[in-house]
Amino acid sequence: MATVIDTLKDRPRHPEKASRPDTPMLRKPEWLRVRAPGSAGYNETRDVVRANGLTTVCEEAACPNIGECWSVGHATMMIMGEICTRACAFCNVATGRPDPLDPTEPARVAEAVAKMGLKHVVITSVDRDDLADGGAAHFAAVVLAIRAAAPATTIEILTPDFLRKDGAAEIVIDSAPDVFNHNLETVPRLYLTIRPGARYYNSLRLLERVKERDPTRFTKSGLMVGLGEAKEEVMQVMDDMRSAGVDFLTIGQYLQPTRKHAAVDRFVHPDEFAAYEAIARAKGFLMVSASPLTRSSHHAGEDFAKLQAARAALSSAA
Repeated sequence: MATVIDTLKDRPRHPEKASRPDTPMLRKPEWLRVRAPGSAGYNETRDVVRANGLTTVCEEAACPNIGECWSVGHATMMIMGEICTRACAFCNVATGRPDPLDPTEPARVAEAVAKMGLKHVVITSVDRDDLADGGAAHFAAVVLAIRAAAPATTIEILTPDFLRKDGAAEIVIDSAPDVFNHNLETVPRLYLTIRPGARYYNSLRLLERVKERDPTRFTKSGLMVGLGEAKEEVMQVMDDMRSAGVDFLTIGQYLQPTRKHAAVDRFVHPDEFAAYEAIARAKGFLMVSASPLTRSSHHAGEDFAKLQAARAALSSAA
């Protein structure tokens, strides 16, 4: 498990959290325990990532599914560096002042996608509030580079919120990814403590703008539970998402990266996740993935195929 004293380029990984009091870390229940990574497939994926000088959110965010995903060649690329300008209370990605963008990154990401033979790829990024467009043009360049190097690969992007970056979202939308994902992460009441640099209605509006600009584009968003939210609040977020036209909802358990991060309020039982999934499907989402270990990019390729099939079935029934 990562700790707050981990360093990145000889500096603390989370300098803004270093002086905070420790929060308790609850013992994980059986349903949240996973095997340590180390298969041959995992090593092959790691080698491709290293050879192309890439950063992955799998490693930076300490994802519990890294062993499973990398063993079958699925890695979620994290672009625009490994240092985020935000300081969310839940996130393990390093924070601070980022380096300038690397103009070679789009080509390197595209080369890795082609080399790995990915049918579906997920591209995410750190927040880059330091850039005039929030990194939108760079994001679009990565999408276009993948289209050129691996035209058969479907592309899913998980973007920042582009808060106060006029016109940035449109640049990314117009690059025409197959899925546009932006996570709301938690309920509005918890934003000031969990996601203080973001604004709930700005994030919701971003997802709505995708549909306004291109109604055929699939949209996706995710929530963490176990942060102290109430069931009724989660259901209200579902309604907000559906009003914004979101097609695909993911819900997973929040896992505390270090004692300096937000504490886990409780571990949500798998039966509650099943109930959330049933409620979300009743509200009209085309696709729902809800389980303790669900993450935005977990099984993304398989889920994209199901998402396409669900839309086709809905069209046929109309």
